[in-house]
Amino acid sequence: MNNNLKLTWDLESIFPGGSASSEYLTYLDTLEQDLLKLKKDVNAADAPTSLEETKPFDAVISSLGSCISRLSEGSAFVSCLQAQNQGDTKAVQLAGRITNLHALLNTIMTQFDDILGRTNDETWKAWMGRAEIQPIAFVLNESRDQAREKLSPELESLALDLAVDGYHGWSDHYDTVVSHVKIPFEVNGETVQLSAGQAHNKLYDADKEVRDAMFVKWKEAWADKADYCGDTLNHLGGFRLKLYERRGWDEVLKEPLAINRMSNATLDAMWSVIQDNKSMLLKYMERKAKLLGVEKLSWVDVDAPIGKVSTKVSYQEAAETIVEQFRKFSPKMANFAEMAFDKSWIEAEDRPGKRPGGFCTSLPVSKATRIFMTYSGTASNVSTLAHELGHGYHQHVMDDLPVFNQNYAMNVAETASTLAEMIVADAMVKKAGDEQEKLALLEDKIQRSVAFYMNIHARFLFETRFYEKRKNGLLSVQELNDLMEEAQKEAYCDALSAYEPTFWCSKLHFYITGVPFYNFPYTFGYMFSTGIYAQALQQGASFADKYDALLQDTGAMTVEELAKKHLNADLTGHDFWQSASDLLQQDIEEFLSMTETLA
Repeated sequence: MNNNLKLTWDLESIFPGGSASSEYLTYLDTLEQDLLKLKKDVNAADAPTSLEETKPFDAVISSLGSCISRLSEGSAFVSCLQAQNQGDTKAVQLAGRITNLHALLNTIMTQFDDILGRTNDETWKAWMGRAEIQPIAFVLNESRDQAREKLSPELESLALDLAVDGYHGWSDHYDTVVSHVKIPFEVNGETVQLSAGQAHNKLYDADKEVRDAMFVKWKEAWADKADYCGDTLNHLGGFRLKLYERRGWDEVLKEPLAINRMSNATLDAMWSVIQDNKSMLLKYMERKAKLLGVEKLSWVDVDAPIGKVSTKVSYQEAAETIVEQFRKFSPKMANFAEMAFDKSWIEAEDRPGKRPGGFCTSLPVSKATRIFMTYSGTASNVSTLAHELGHGYHQHVMDDLPVFNQNYAMNVAETASTLAEMIVADAMVKKAGDEQEKLALLEDKIQRSVAFYMNIHARFLFETRFYEKRKNGLLSVQELNDLMEEAQKEAYCDALSAYEPTFWCSKLHFYITGVPFYNFPYTFGYMFSTGIYAQALQQGASFADKYDALLQDTGAMTVEELAKKHLNADLTGHDFWQSASDLLQQDIEEFLSMTETLA
């Protein structure tokens, strides 16, 4: 690995010239022409009535796969441009064009899926039995089943077209609102204007005065934007509910569960085990409150560091640690991470103007990824970096599969990333230089568990209840605040002294239109990966190849099938989920033991 890693990513090797790239515009023009031709071909086609009539669809499927890959590549590039510079207005315009191309592709897929849905059962069985089709039969069956539950293709296409400036347009509007959030903060006697991302980092500062001061300013800033956010969330919810109503869908979770290829029984089993195991987290939180010298933790105390890490971790050190620990689990994973660092696939520089948060995006044509985050040298930053590299590795092992089988859902995507994060966090705890550092790293690890068990549970409760109430009309800002605080109190077992009622404003995930309910899949990924990790610890080095095989199947199975095949586990029962919670229990017991004399 290079000894002098860059903190900025390389986008020039994808399309030179950034948002002014003429090569990128040509790429989009060609893609648009190909999509229009494909649309014409699909519109002219009819449902096959014999095996022989299915063969001309090979060319359609091949063209569809090519367009999906190229649009994913183009979309990823624009996402990177917008994230690295929120002031890039040309990138915003390009994103609008990408949204239009997505709508066109979705219209084509709606028409194609309708053909699948109208194919008679006898022909369908023969079609899926063809050697050329068998590898993608799961995805085509899934598309056929879903097409039969939707509106006519004409009405579905109309809804998708209207969604560009309606549904997705409101999501874009939220991004604009966030880009205007500026929070004044005093640094060395001088007041500076922090972006939302920079200010968010201050909420986790080791100094309680800094945290509390920023918490006040943070809530003020979002309260100032709450009317805009409230309009946005209400209209996003209204669009989605009206579409569901027209399709005859009563359950708001029907679509997110289908997207994540999981059953309601699995979701209920997971939340049930989490609820049963929250008492151990309450013991941890009580101890942490004593260590911080407060009666109860505030919202911003939950993620406050305990103990002291001797030094900041440089980006170079973080990279070397991650590669080293990945290698102990899987040499292939380590080699991938090394390549990502060496080829400058990662944007980590701490500078103003960047979007808050982190992500990993895939470039299926280039067979590459790009990772975005803001690195400031904390243990949490190291975990985030490992997390995003886990996403990248997941895509890497799927690069040579049929494009249709690379469309894995968010819940299993979060499995790969969380497992990578866990590997590094575990190793950092074990190799800590002294007790103080070990305590800090162990506590940071438990903090992330609190997020999955409680913070994300609060988001799930809020969003579920928001949609129920939204069926009866628009919700006011006060109602949204009350709904959020109520969800937080329930999810945290009323264990905090102060909550964050404007969290529905500041959390980007509520405004993402690509995946509804951008919350429970995170907790699923954490719990599923922890259960996988428990098996990996038992089986040792031989597990790495099994893990790769599991990842490769994530785009072509339900999660229940995936767990049964690769882990011999039943996700609708409690045992697997409890095995995941048992590992957290061990961490908390160690934390309580280490801090017994300190409290």
